[in-house]
Amino acid sequence: MTDVAPKDIRTLALIGHQGCGKTTLAEAMLFLTGAKKSTDDPSLLDFEPEEVDRGGSTSASLATMTFNGRRLHVFDTPGDGSFIHEARSVLRGVDAAVAVISAVDGVEVETERTWRFITEAGLPRLIFINKMDRERANPERVLGEIEEILHVKPVPLQLPIGLEANFKGVVDLLRDEARLFHDDHSGQVDKGPVPDDLASEVEAAREAVTEAAAEGDDDLLEKYLETLELSQEEVLTGLHEGIRDGKIVPVIFGVASANKGVTRLLEITDALPSPLERPARICLDGDETAPDPDGRLVCQVVKSILDPYAGRINLIRVLRGTVTTDTDVRNSTRKSDERLGTLYWAIGKTLSPATQATVGDIVAVSKLKSTHTGDTLCDPKTDIVMSPLDFPASMATFIVKPATRKDEDKMRDSLEKIAEEDPAFVIGSDSLTKEVTVSGQSQAHIEMSLHKLARKYKVNVTTEIPPVPYRETIKASTEVEGKHKKQTGGRGQFGVAFMRIEPLPRGEGFEFVDAIKGGAIPRQYIPAVEKGVVGAMERGVLAGYPVQDLRVTVYDGKYHPVDSSEAAFMLAGSKGFKAGFMKCKPSLLEPIVKMVIVCPEESVGDVMGDLGSRRGRLQNTEYRGSRAMVHALVPQAEVQTYGADLRAMTQGKGTFTFELSGYEEVPHNLIDKIVAEHQREEEEDE
Repeated sequence: MTDVAPKDIRTLALIGHQGCGKTTLAEAMLFLTGAKKSTDDPSLLDFEPEEVDRGGSTSASLATMTFNGRRLHVFDTPGDGSFIHEARSVLRGVDAAVAVISAVDGVEVETERTWRFITEAGLPRLIFINKMDRERANPERVLGEIEEILHVKPVPLQLPIGLEANFKGVVDLLRDEARLFHDDHSGQVDKGPVPDDLASEVEAAREAVTEAAAEGDDDLLEKYLETLELSQEEVLTGLHEGIRDGKIVPVIFGVASANKGVTRLLEITDALPSPLERPARICLDGDETAPDPDGRLVCQVVKSILDPYAGRINLIRVLRGTVTTDTDVRNSTRKSDERLGTLYWAIGKTLSPATQATVGDIVAVSKLKSTHTGDTLCDPKTDIVMSPLDFPASMATFIVKPATRKDEDKMRDSLEKIAEEDPAFVIGSDSLTKEVTVSGQSQAHIEMSLHKLARKYKVNVTTEIPPVPYRETIKASTEVEGKHKKQTGGRGQFGVAFMRIEPLPRGEGFEFVDAIKGGAIPRQYIPAVEKGVVGAMERGVLAGYPVQDLRVTVYDGKYHPVDSSEAAFMLAGSKGFKAGFMKCKPSLLEPIVKMVIVCPEESVGDVMGDLGSRRGRLQNTEYRGSRAMVHALVPQAEVQTYGADLRAMTQGKGTFTFELSGYEEVPHNLIDKIVAEHQREEEEDE
């Protein structure tokens, strides 16, 4: 692959809902640029066994190709909600995005979600309406949904000729010609005049394009308002300016599986901004890094791939400067030195050597010692750290245990390798059991990651749903004597603490008050009383869960000048608290999560009914096009495996997010059940 200047580099991500045809489109682009030899060859981008089994992408794959003297770096991203974080993470490495939308299914939920990502990232956008040859293809409806749901006014640069099985070409509004597709998957077209029956429609559409181009540039707008005309060159200039600034969202039509319309997409990428036309990027300290090919080197790792045999492969985006093989760099994020060996152009897992990379390029580098996704690599004389990549909060958590003793030895290290490749896969520990946990975007995300753990690293684990983090509290006050007295052959143990236990408002935590007067308890023993109380609170009294939202006041006590000790007063505090707690109308609190469920409008009734059966409280419902957003407060205990149930209710089209809202009292009948379960477990442990 020959070297090109930054002005001839384009980097983009394909985004959209699962099944819209992103991977098919990327493979078609590879074929038409000569990077893939045959349309019948296996996918170059969905190469992981898990992706082959699922029939869809689970991670973002990079495809580098050349077209008309330009170098294109294209990320194919997953559209499944369980893996949508992959799309979000690679947006830091691109300068534009192409939203792929099915002409049959329209703007689906993950299209809306990823559109939000690219809007927040400030990326220029282009839309490819795919599957124009399918039954029920309706581009007019899709254009309406784009405006209504995505809140942008689309600007079609083409008009379809025919629909469904009769879709045979498009009218190119910029070139004022018809382009009729060949049916041999060659991507070739026959060019001709605009069909007479489309003349009036074409004229109106062309005027819309000219008007949009004028609005993309102030000087052109002034001329257009005066003359109502622009030259073809002026229209192209205005479109480029408008696309670059995000004012114009162009639309083209095609069938990726038949290579129809894909060549035109490749041509139109020229209107997307080069890396030199993008704004300076913000560093962690607030400074900016301009895209200067002659400046000191600054790169950022946008994705890491770990292979048991090849090791770690980092995909790095060059933000400033130019890099060649065997370059010494500084990992400014981790304050360590690295050496970039051979640089590679990537097409999925296929790598080919590169001589150098400049601003805008994305290259693969292997065998870096301590560099991970999001890290900044720069000239050793520079100390720039780019802002870290964003990953969404976890939506599901499971306890993992090694299946065998052999797995136990390798489990932690292998889990960390999976997490290094996928930062949204988070390793932690359960707050109650202290066992190893893994968290991710969904149950499916975690299951796929653990399947990869077994395949890549030969480590098998079992999973359990973690216990609900209940909390214990009280609803009444009492006064109690905490006493520890033990006489042995030698020195005895003696400590008495009189305590007042009273509830605090929800969320206030714990307060310890020292109200001792007159030396009833020597000063040095009062912290021991608090330590005993806190220890009992951490272990729980009613059902083994931590205690919160109460105040303990120590107001009197007794001691012995010889037999008293810190240990005696700690036990006095613990015993007194446990006895008093049970006199204060003890209760259990459960975590309540605030949920937002996005589902097709026709599934709203099922979703609401299901939430009601889970003790959920509906807050409100918003409708956006054919989608609904249901807001509800639900006990966490009722939604620990909600993802699988929601997929079943919505035919895989529903997604959800949740965050902790607070704690509320558990219904009395459930408290008895939870306490009985705790007592049974204690008896089994004895």
